[in-house]
Formats: sequence, structure tokens, C-alpha cells
Amino acid sequence: MRKTLWALTALCALPGVGLVQAADRYPVKPITAIVAVEAGADGDVLVRPIFERVSKMIGQPILVVNKPGGGSSIGYRELHGARPDGYTIGWGSATIITNKVQGVSPLDYHDFTQLGGYATYFPIVVSATKTKLPLNTIQDAIQYAKANPGKLNFSTAGVGQSWWVAAMAMISGTGIQVNTIPQPGAGAMTIAQVAGGHAELGVAALGSAKSMIDAGQVKFLATLGDARAPAPYDKFPTLKELGYNVSWESTNFLMGPPKLPKEVVAVLVPAIEKAVKDPEFVKFVNERNARWEYIPPSEIVKKFDERRETVKTIMAKAGIVKDAK
Repeated sequence: MRKTLWALTALCALPGVGLVQAADRYPVKPITAIVAVEAGADGDVLVRPIFERVSKMIGQPILVVNKPGGGSSIGYRELHGARPDGYTIGWGSATIITNKVQGVSPLDYHDFTQLGGYATYFPIVVSATKTKLPLNTIQDAIQYAKANPGKLNFSTAGVGQSWWVAAMAMISGTGIQVNTIPQPGAGAMTIAQVAGGHAELGVAALGSAKSMIDAGQVKFLATLGDARAPAPYDKFPTLKELGYNVSWESTNFLMGPPKLPKEVVAVLVPAIEKAVKDPEFVKFVNERNARWEYIPPSEIVKKFDERRETVKTIMAKAGIVKDAK
């Protein structure tokens, strides 16, 4: 009997055996979810309902731990270094692309186990109402900028940030020449500049611009994402549908450390998919000015590889490509 117990103990001590055995009855204890933005940020607010639903399905609590800082690179680094046993998972966004290209972090989406995407934040183009220029549609803005190179002020996020990438993609893809004015932060300052008439155009998230659009202080011209905004803003076109090769978005997704056991993935992925497709969650996403979409784990790397090429091209022109090793 003692020999049998000793043999079992020795077997469990072998590398990888404990993980597989734990995965066979996974999960048996609470799971930690690392969210690499501050509590209350858009990414944090949007992901918590998924964790709540998944927790109920798998019968274990999922405890959110916010790890903001370094463009989310601090949280990504901690998730990457976690034990690959399924008891630490996490959140990601487009910062996982821009961080590596800029040299902020050596990690990107290739270095994790993908668990599925669930919503996308997209940038929009707005124009000032405090201007005498005819900028009522995106076609008006493009035509005016081409006819008057360098005369339009274009407010953007800070250099290297996600919505700055979107603005640069628009400038390059449409061939316009404008005077770019990068702002600290990603959205509020940009909208304030446009609403105040200090810039004729700006790029920001719908969430940042919504109140000013509804109040008539800025005009919604177009979406820079792959699809139109949810109603009631779905009457505004994307630049892609107008024939311009312009698209940039920030997809939110879930991932785990590298080399998660297949037994763990087989539990988490179906639960995440079911949680994301819950009609109440779909409604929740749309109400928070993002676009709902479920992206299977198998499609995330390909989608992000395409976006990474956009980032590299734009940042190369700006001279800020470092591509961390």
C-alpha cells in the first residue's frame, strides 16, 4: 500500500502531470482574471459581465484583478508569466499590438493562448459645428482637405496610441493633407478641441463623442472600423464602404498564459462563447458604444496579424517602430 501511494505521489510530481490531472476535473478552485486597465475603464466594464456568466457555468468564482499601466503591458506580462493551469486568465485589446511594435513590450497576441473575442471599440470621424467650412459629410471633409492642403486642423490621440493609428490610417488611405494636433489621452481632449472649434476634424471613440454629437456640438461624419456603428448611428458610413482602404479597431478578447492544456481550453472556450452570445450581453455591449461580435480563438491571430501590418506601416512613417524582442 505504501509503495502504491509513493508511486502516485512521484507520478504527480513529474512535470506536466499535475496540470493534466487538474485539467481533468477543472476547475476545482477560484480563477483569477487579470484585466490590464483600471477598474471602471471601458475594457474593465465590458468584460466583467462575461466573467460573471462564465463563473456560473463552470461553478467557480472568477476574481478580477486590475493591473493597469504601461499601455496594459504590465498586466500582459503578469498573465504571460502565470502558471498555465487555467486558474489565471486575462483580457486584451489592440494595445497588445501597438506595444510590441513601439518597443514597449516583447509580448504580443502570438505569445498567449487565445480564448475568444467579444466586442470591438471603433474610432469615428467628427467635424466641428463652430466652423464656416462645408464639412457636413465625410466626402465634404475629404474633398476640402484635398483642395486645401494643410488648412484643416485634425485633432488626434497621442502619438502611438490606438486612435492616433486610426487617424494616420485615414490620412494615408484618403490621401489628404491636414495639420495634425495630437492630444494627451485618447478621446475627451480630442472632442473638446473639435467642439470648441480649435480643430475642424477629429478622431475619437463613439463613447467619447456621443454626448457632444447628441447635443449638436460636433457632427458624426464616418466610422473608421470594419462595420457601421450600432443604431441610431448606423446611418453614417464606414470609409471602407466609400472605397477607401481604411480600417482600424480595438477588439477586446480573452486569453490565457501560453500552452494552456487542451482540457482547460475545452472548458473555457464554450463557456465564454455562450456568455458572449447571451442576448443581454449583446445589448449591454451596444449600449456602451462598442460593436458586439464573437470571434473564435482560431480567427484572432489572423485578424490581428492584418492589423499589425497597418500599425507597422503607420508607425514606420512616424519613425517610432522599435518592435521589441
